[in-house]
Amino acid sequence: MSTPASAAGFPAPPDKIVIEIATVNGSGCPAGTAAVAVSPDNTAFTVTYSQYLAQVGVGAKPTDFRKNCQLNLIVHVPQGFTYAIAQADYRGFGHLEEGATGQQKASYYFQGQSQTTTNVHPHKGPFHDSWQATDTTDIAAQVWAPCGERRNFNINTELTVSAGTSDPKKTTSFLAMDSTDGAINTVYRLSWKECPRR
Repeated sequence: MSTPASAAGFPAPPDKIVIEIATVNGSGCPAGTAAVAVSPDNTAFTVTYSQYLAQVGVGAKPTDFRKNCQLNLIVHVPQGFTYAIAQADYRGFGHLEEGATGQQKASYYFQGQSQTTTNVHPHKGPFHDSWQATDTTDIAAQVWAPCGERRNFNINTELTVSAGTSDPKKTTSFLAMDSTDGAINTVYRLSWKECPRR
């Protein structure tokens, strides 16, 4: 993996970071269907989903057009360092009929902080392929964890699909952030900086 952390002027801390899922809530990630893994070089972590699917049309329930997942993460950071999300890569598969639309949206914020970063990626039918979306945040705009405090980090993602001018009685349109083998990953890349010495 690349080391975007160096863009902030600091390499990743040498000590291991540990990321735990405090809570996972949402229709896109029922209990036991999201897993987090940290890269060995501390520059990224990956979330794997196995049941994240928004759809409209034949076979879909009325509530299936929108799915979301809120991850509340406890990040154990080595002393003297803080971090921010520099980049997030989302992947999945979609099928949108002519006239149908969909979007992937993500928001990032630290518990107790009002600053939120939100990104939206639209998709338009006809479409039948893998999709990928990347959120990149400028160093100046990154939301940094407060130094010396432990604040849980929240990532709220959402998939929505609209039938638009397609015929939902005869067709199905969907966006998925998963795959048949559950191997589609969402990768979050971290920036690091040292906290000011007290």
